Amino acid sequence: MTQQIVLATRNAHKLEELDRILKDHGVAFELLTVDHFPGAPEVEETEDTFEGNALLKARALAQFTGIPAIADDSGLCVDALNGAPGILSARWSGAIDNVDATNRELVLSQMVDVPDDKRGAQFVCAAAYVTPEGQEIVVRGAIEGRLLRDSIGTNGFGYDPIFVPVGFDITTAQMTPAQKDAISHRSRALTQLVAQILG
Repeated sequence: MTQQIVLATRNAHKLEELDRILKDHGVAFELLTVDHFPGAPEVEETEDTFEGNALLKARALAQFTGIPAIADDSGLCVDALNGAPGILSARWSGAIDNVDATNRELVLSQMVDVPDDKRGAQFVCAAAYVTPEGQEIVVRGAIEGRLLRDSIGTNGFGYDPIFVPVGFDITTAQMTPAQKDAISHRSRALTQLVAQILG
């Protein structure tokens, strides 16, 4: 019987990404999402680290479903903003509509006086694996880059249109999904996590 893992997301992109990583390791898990479990808890992210929030979500889902769970928490950490927006990345502007664009605009407005050589930033992802029996693994993946002054590109989501990774001259929103997966913070974290789960 194929082992089941539930992913603490309703995001189809995250599900596809994890599925690709697992297959790259030659392993076939049956991946489920929160949508497969009506009544699954919506976990409030109350911790002050990416790792803490990922563990909160994975623990709650493993307990509710009775099967191993994977959760991640990720965001943009800007050097000139002392690591902000960080764990608040998804709700930085407080916007309800057009959230991604409004969040980007707020960050860019906060960076307007920052010179080009001081616009360093990192995308960070913490991924956690928790079993109903209490086994816990948590890892971190990150990618260094810099912020532009305007949005470029229509792929990806969130802060992708203003983030240029080190070694590239295009934003992560200009990359194909395969290009982004090869370097992304989430891919790096999930690859480590899968290696430890299988280890």
